[in-house]
Amino acid sequence: MQTDVLIIGASVAGLSTAAVLQKLGIPYTILEKRDRVGAPWHEHYHRLHLHTSKRFSHLPYKKFPPDTPRYPSRRQVIDYLEDYRRTFGINPRFDTEAASITREGGQWHTVTNNGDFRSTHLVMATGAYSRPNPVEFKGIETFPGKVLHSSQYKTGSEYKGRTVLVVGFGNSACEIAIDLYEQGATPVMSVRSPVNVVPRDVFGISVLELSYLLSRLPPRVADRISGPLMKGLIGDLSKLGLERMPYGPLEAISRDGNPPVLDIGTIKHIRQGHITVRPGIDHLSGSTVVFRDGQRRSFDAIIAAIGYYRDYDKILHVDAVRFADLRLPAVKQKYFGADGLYFCGYWISPTGQFRCIASDARLIGRHIARHKAAP
Repeated sequence: MQTDVLIIGASVAGLSTAAVLQKLGIPYTILEKRDRVGAPWHEHYHRLHLHTSKRFSHLPYKKFPPDTPRYPSRRQVIDYLEDYRRTFGINPRFDTEAASITREGGQWHTVTNNGDFRSTHLVMATGAYSRPNPVEFKGIETFPGKVLHSSQYKTGSEYKGRTVLVVGFGNSACEIAIDLYEQGATPVMSVRSPVNVVPRDVFGISVLELSYLLSRLPPRVADRISGPLMKGLIGDLSKLGLERMPYGPLEAISRDGNPPVLDIGTIKHIRQGHITVRPGIDHLSGSTVVFRDGQRRSFDAIIAAIGYYRDYDKILHVDAVRFADLRLPAVKQKYFGADGLYFCGYWISPTGQFRCIASDARLIGRHIARHKAAP
């Protein structure tokens, strides 16, 4: 099938790009490997809420309903995305997964399980990380309890009365630990690396609004300005068994794309003894986990919130410089739009991922429109 613009993925980034192209009168085809839009949001754990304010988290041309709380729930995000699709008449080709994408004869050739597509422009909108990292610990084969990646976790009600080890200290790990405690489990967190933690709100204002004000400054300078306030609000992490990163949250994003933990109560629970912190895992022996400091404890289950890896570089066959370019925001990417190839939402933004995706989509739409208008 021939199409002008082919969009791969129909979640936040794909829907945003489709709406922008539609407003500009540019024809497109959008593919989605699952059977619905916003598929990742349907699969996330039940307690999940956006950690960014709805004010900065809406897609182009359509805000969240007025009665939506500041931080929408997983279900409210799903409803918003489905309503967004209906509002703009976006009709993805569902159950269609891209297996291989190559540049041939001045066009993009996309091979899928439902036929081949050729397009002048290609928009990758599958997300920066889409495959769960494998759960691998020494001795894991001896553990008799349930072991799962956080992508498989749904609700703490399944673990009531059990002692559960949560591996990791990212935003998902921290919210899962809270969910476990609230639903009657005993959560312990294994944290092997230094962390950056900032409050989700500062004096009633979303911390990402403050990040937006500081975003024009070099990351290191912005961190120095905000550092004393963040430290005063969060306190001494070393007393909680956590090691603070040697550089601030904005610099961490610029270095390796790792966002800080937006604290929604985990630190308070740790201080109150509801959640226990332990160092990284050395090995497992049956139901006993041996930590790197020699401490031992038995667990009924292990939830590994150890992140995801990218798989788009296995599907999209282009020079590696195109992927290295994604360490920068779209407006600073050297190869943005080269050969009609675009990436929407792959840079981890310090001012909120939804906001960044909406901005990327508009930029991509304008760039394609200019290309089509050129003689």
